[in-house]
Amino acid sequence: MPSTENYSQRLSRLSEAFRQADHIIIGAGSGLSTAAGIDYAGADFRREFQPWVDRYGFTDLYSSSFYPFESDEERWAYWAKHIWFSRFRTGATQLYCDLLRLVAGKSHFVITTNVDGQFELAGFDPARLFATQGDYRFFQPLSGSPQTLLDNHDWVMRVLPQIRNCRIPADLIPHMPDGQPVAMNLRVDDTFVEDDHWHRQSQRYADFVRHAAQSRLLLLEFGIGYNTPSIIRFPFERMASTFPSATLVRFNSHDPAPDIPRLPRFIPFTEEIASVVADLLSAPATS
Repeated sequence: MPSTENYSQRLSRLSEAFRQADHIIIGAGSGLSTAAGIDYAGADFRREFQPWVDRYGFTDLYSSSFYPFESDEERWAYWAKHIWFSRFRTGATQLYCDLLRLVAGKSHFVITTNVDGQFELAGFDPARLFATQGDYRFFQPLSGSPQTLLDNHDWVMRVLPQIRNCRIPADLIPHMPDGQPVAMNLRVDDTFVEDDHWHRQSQRYADFVRHAAQSRLLLLEFGIGYNTPSIIRFPFERMASTFPSATLVRFNSHDPAPDIPRLPRFIPFTEEIASVVADLLSAPATS
């Protein structure tokens, strides 16, 4: 149910939780990037994808990623544009940079289901970042084997100028070094590649949680709904309910209420994330 505290009271509690925290875990979903101004269905999308909108009737980036293209030349022209638009076009957004300022000097770790690389672009330490669902920057073998990834940045930049009529030349269709067809390193089925780096970060995150369990732990949950709640939302609530000194702060305009009732230390925000973060940065206790 909604909090009975007003905004100033909740902000004050959050500021105090920051001041006292020994460790901080940021859990981020798509709502955080939306709050940062990354719009996958608005004017930017329509402007950049106008040829695809006209030809295929695309309305947004998410649904268009499932389109059954008839040829690899069409498919990889679209994905070159998609990767550029989602991963390389914007650079670091202000909200992600503000989050880095917020946790600077504090022991922290990030777990995210986002695949847009915004934490990395903003300057977060990659060793403290676990992107569970992949990254637009990488190709993987279509078959899922071997468990290796291929950086696609140079391919994207080479291909973009070659797109004509929503197609690329056949000799630019990407392949792994061993000649295998590629897929995006995005978790859609059991072929998703979890390479050595993925497993290393998974272990680092687990170690961080275990180390922080008995301390004053601040859990910051940004924009997590019910698409993949078992990755961040539900585990954060379990930590908040079982760790002796954990506080859960949930930023969610649609689903702020806890799924576990009567969490001992819980602060919900339905206000705009960027505004709350800006207010927190200016609060004396965290500046």
